[in-house]
Amino acid sequence: MKAVRLNSIGQVSVEELPLSDLPVGWARINVHSAGICGSDLHNFKTGKWIAHLPVTPGHELFGVISEINGESEHFQLGMRVVADSRVYCGNCAFCSSGAMNLCESLGFVGEVFDGGFAEQVALPLSSLLAVPNTIPDEIAVLSEPLGVALRVVNQLNVAEGDAVCVTGGGTIGGLTALLLHRLKKCQVQLIEPNAQRYQLMASVVPLVTTGKYAFGVEASGFPAALSQLIAGINSGGRIAMVGIFHHTDGIDLNALVEREITLVGCSVFQHEQQAALEVMALLADDLARLIAPSVQLDDVPETYQTLIAGKSTFLKTVIKI
Repeated sequence: MKAVRLNSIGQVSVEELPLSDLPVGWARINVHSAGICGSDLHNFKTGKWIAHLPVTPGHELFGVISEINGESEHFQLGMRVVADSRVYCGNCAFCSSGAMNLCESLGFVGEVFDGGFAEQVALPLSSLLAVPNTIPDEIAVLSEPLGVALRVVNQLNVAEGDAVCVTGGGTIGGLTALLLHRLKKCQVQLIEPNAQRYQLMASVVPLVTTGKYAFGVEASGFPAALSQLIAGINSGGRIAMVGIFHHTDGIDLNALVEREITLVGCSVFQHEQQAALEVMALLADDLARLIAPSVQLDDVPETYQTLIAGKSTFLKTVIKI
């Protein structure tokens, strides 16, 4: 089968690989599509979260079950599925309480074992979620990042109609803005330096440009963006943190103390990916508009460079397989 391989930091190639043996309790998936995530690019540049090399990246994937090794009560051949990206131990105190996103040894598909940038992928049955028939193939791959965005909304805990400022109009920031508008009827401001991406978001969410806000979402990972968010938020406000920072220089921590601003972390999701699957059909038209024209597996090395350079004007680049 054809697969993308991260062989070392900064080196990715497309190769032909033999099919691996399928362990008991696992399924083989014919991959239909896979989304390229910012963490895939971060791993390409740093290798930070990779358990071993080489590895096939890709934790945002949608496909059809072609083989199951063992008995399964919930899954069968031909079923449309997406991957739960989390790889958790199931034994620590957090997993025992249902907070698998806080697992003491949390990893991810495409980092702990091979992921979905391939014609086929093997996954544990416990890592699969069935896709409702109401969800078109073209957007099903977005269930994973939409679950992350829904986690942000839940952690932010806004009331209907609240004013929210989102910094970063990439995948998670943009999807969070969409959910805040569609599910909570919030007044949404968006800080996004890419003018074309901002206009794309403005075409699906009626963005406001000024005004006070009591809630913020930091989805860029840039200290200057967080500082701007802190400066503009009402005293006593709450900021959901989902962007990954490389450094935190220049952030005025005293402002958090003196103005009693709350920061709340947002790590992947708990139940939110399943909940995202239940609302995706209602968002189908908007979600489809946010996806870039698809690329092929052979295009991935070049596409990585395009995305790293920040040249994409869409929220998500999807590999069609």
